[in-house]
Amino acid sequence: MSIKLHGMTYSNYYNMVKAAMLEKGVDYEEVHVLPNQEDGFLSQSPMGKVPCLETEKGFLTESEVMLDYVDEVGSGPSLYPQDAWGKAKARELVRYLELYIELPGRRLYGDVYFGKPASDELKAEVNMVLDKGFKAFAKIAQYDPWLAGKEFGIADIYFLYALNPVLGVCKKCFDWNVIEQYPEIGTLMAKISERDSIKKVNDEQAAI
Repeated sequence: MSIKLHGMTYSNYYNMVKAAMLEKGVDYEEVHVLPNQEDGFLSQSPMGKVPCLETEKGFLTESEVMLDYVDEVGSGPSLYPQDAWGKAKARELVRYLELYIELPGRRLYGDVYFGKPASDELKAEVNMVLDKGFKAFAKIAQYDPWLAGKEFGIADIYFLYALNPVLGVCKKCFDWNVIEQYPEIGTLMAKISERDSIKKVNDEQAAI
């Protein structure tokens, strides 16, 4: 059986798992489902979140777990550096993107993308956290030429799809052009977007 990716194409986490499967040559099917608390879905994704991954042995949840699984079962070279230090640094980059940029920015997705205005207090709080997060991230990102070093990998996939919606938050809520402040981010995003896997994901998302 092929792997089934459950979720929605406008989810950035869904798209990063899909891009990784394309990079690794994993045969997959897509199953459209929204986050929900129905008993049937909770038996597959206990928090009711998407995406989740259906395998022949059962379901997996949480994007980083799914990315690691795809890297293990797919073909070709790993999407992580081969040495222990390089692998740890790639995972560090992913964690910084998740904890200090994407998750804080997500607090304002309702305001920016779903017509649910946020308070000035919340915006000020998120702005402060994101400023600190981007400064910290700049200290560990390599851009040599990829985020974690010489080879393209999971850190780059995570970077593209975690940052895209947050850049929109920064622009709309704070009139903050992050790429103007950190031009290396824009350069790398453009480079990643040239890959066939990313083009396919983005084209299929745009076609929905």
